[in-house]
Amino acid sequence: MSRLVPEEGTLEAFPGLLLNRSIKPMEWGGTLSQPAFCFVAQGSKHALLGEEIFRYDPEHYLLYTVDLPVTFEVEEATVEEPFLGLRMDLNRSIVASVAVDFGIRFKKGAAAVQAINVSAIDAGLLESVVRLIRLLEEPDEAKVLAPLVIKEIVYRLLIGGQGPRLAHLMASEGDTSRISKAIGHMREHFDEQLKMEEFARQLGMSVSGFHNHFKSVTSMSPLQFQKNLRLQEARRLMLGEDLDAASAGYRVGYEDPSHFSREYKKQFGAPPQRDISRLRAEL
Repeated sequence: MSRLVPEEGTLEAFPGLLLNRSIKPMEWGGTLSQPAFCFVAQGSKHALLGEEIFRYDPEHYLLYTVDLPVTFEVEEATVEEPFLGLRMDLNRSIVASVAVDFGIRFKKGAAAVQAINVSAIDAGLLESVVRLIRLLEEPDEAKVLAPLVIKEIVYRLLIGGQGPRLAHLMASEGDTSRISKAIGHMREHFDEQLKMEEFARQLGMSVSGFHNHFKSVTSMSPLQFQKNLRLQEARRLMLGEDLDAASAGYRVGYEDPSHFSREYKKQFGAPPQRDISRLRAEL
C-alpha cells in the first residue's frame, strides 16, 4: 500500500476501491457515506455516527451497509508511520451474486441488526485483502483477478458473521426496505421539516414501528439522523463553498443562527467558524 500510494492522498485503484495515505491525524465527512468495507493496514481511525464511536485498526475492520451520515477521523499517523487504509464499496449485485453462488440464505428479520459495526479481522479475510492489494501492483492481472478476490472478500464477510448486516443491501420488501426508502427521501429532503406521522403513513408503518426500526438499523432516531445530515451538509458548504455559518445553516433548514451554532458545536466540538478554520489548517 505504501508503494501504491507513495505520497499523502487517495488513490482510486478502480471504481469502488480506494487506498488512502495520511501523514497526520485528520477528519473528514460527507453528507452520506455509502455502504463499504473499511480496512486499516497501519495506524488507526474511527467513524463517528451520532454519539457512537467505532474505532478500527489493523486488527479490526469497519463495515456499514446503509447510507449513513458518518464522520471519519484518522487518529494515528506520522510521516514515519503514515496511516494506510483501504475502502471497498459494497455493491448490491456482487453481494447477491456471491450469496446465490454459494447458497447463502438470509434469515427473515436478519436485516433488523444495526447497519454499522467494527469486527476483528480473521486470518482468511486478511489473506484475501492482502492478495487484492498485491494484485494492484500488476494492472494486467488485476483486471482479471481483482473482481474474483473482491467476491472472495464478500464471501468471507458473509460466512464470518456479517450476513445479517449485509442483508440490508438485499432488502427489497418489508420494514428494512422501507427504512432504505426513508433514508433516500431524507437524503433528498433533509432541509425540510420531518412530519413523522405523515412520513410513517406514506411508508405504511406506525409511528412507533418506524421510529423503532429506523433506530435499530441506523442507531439514531429519524430526527437525530436528519440533524446529522443537516450539520454534515452545512459543514461541507462552509468548507467547500466558503459560506458563512448563518447562510449555511439557513440552506440546510435552520432558521435561527444561534440554534444552528449550538447544534453545530454539540456535534463537532467547536463553533462553526473555529471548526472550519481547524479543518482548513489540516488540509
